[in-house]
Amino acid sequence: MAKAVFIDRDGVINREKEYLHRVEDFEFIDGVFGACRLFAEKGYRIIVVTNQSGIGRGYYSEQAYARLTGWMVTQFSAEGIVIDDVLHCPHHPEQGLGKYRVVCGCRKPAPGMLLAAACKHHIDLPRSLMFGDKEADIQAGRAAGVGRSVLVRSGHPIDEHVTQADHVIDSLGELERVRRIITDANDEQEAK
Repeated sequence: MAKAVFIDRDGVINREKEYLHRVEDFEFIDGVFGACRLFAEKGYRIIVVTNQSGIGRGYYSEQAYARLTGWMVTQFSAEGIVIDDVLHCPHHPEQGLGKYRVVCGCRKPAPGMLLAAACKHHIDLPRSLMFGDKEADIQAGRAAGVGRSVLVRSGHPIDEHVTQADHVIDSLGELERVRRIITDANDEQEAK
């Protein structure tokens, strides 16, 4: 079975902008490409898992989201990085419209997107990592059984004193810290 890095999009891959859905507003966070190259070199599949309630709230369409996602994946590809999958949850339990107003199993902190990706890509969750900028990302990783979770400060304000994360870093641009997290995770798995 493969190992994966699950990465939240907004605030981790790109600068946090409310309900981002246009290419011209997308801004990669410094160091993201370097970190993803490192993940790939260390044998991790790269899977993006993102809540997109802007779809459910009617702020933008599934098509607009798909266009932006396709563009983002192409940018990674141009850097020699394969994004193995991108999963999104368009729902919101209170503010979703029509079919999008549901309590679902895919909206983080629920683990549904991670579990679906694990099934589809034969992912060994205990050997995998989760990077997110909200506690909901960390909770989703924990609920899915991901081995290590990392909270990044590059998105939403965080309270690192109450997090369930194994590590807190400034951003994926902290390549040496990311490298140490990977090494520690691999060493831990080999010791088991």
